Amino acid sequence: MAANRSRPSLYISVDIEADGPIPGPYSMLSLGAAVAGRQDADGYAPADPEADTFYRELRPISGEYVAPALAVSGLDRARLCAEGAEPGVALREFTQWVEEVSQGAQPVMCGYPAAYDWTFLYWYLMRFTGSSPFGHSGCLDMKTLYAAKARQPLRAVAKRTMPKEVLPSRRHTHHALDDAVEQAELFSNLMAWPGV
Repeated sequence: MAANRSRPSLYISVDIEADGPIPGPYSMLSLGAAVAGRQDADGYAPADPEADTFYRELRPISGEYVAPALAVSGLDRARLCAEGAEPGVALREFTQWVEEVSQGAQPVMCGYPAAYDWTFLYWYLMRFTGSSPFGHSGCLDMKTLYAAKARQPLRAVAKRTMPKEVLPSRRHTHHALDDAVEQAELFSNLMAWPGV
């Protein structure tokens, strides 16, 4: 009898920039994504993180914002109110992109840390499209992955505590696409790292 082989996973690094701590009262202003790699029963194969990417800037959904949160991204909220993509349009385009790049595999969102980005992404997907290409739990946190491999408490983990060979060569810029690409590289490094 042949072994049951699971469907491969396609890991997609996602980064968002927002103007507050939670979705609803506050807005996701930009969404960047990059294919990090694919995993099947034979192992993990990294992708070129710049080869398959997605980026949109979105129109805010409320008048509320937290100035320090907005300042992190450097995005102009007034410009986004006039020129940003309608959230429903942007999230439908994102879903279509995820479905295209993950053909034959199950898409998994990965982030560093994933909790913030996943909260906004999942809320926006459900609010504006009614579904998520990742399902309700297709999310992997890189910080947790590192903590498990390094045998460290989660709260002790920061990029500055990671070994040099794990860290990405790209800078963290707080531009959602730049950071999604940077984190895709980090993810592939973590997948290759044997741990301690």
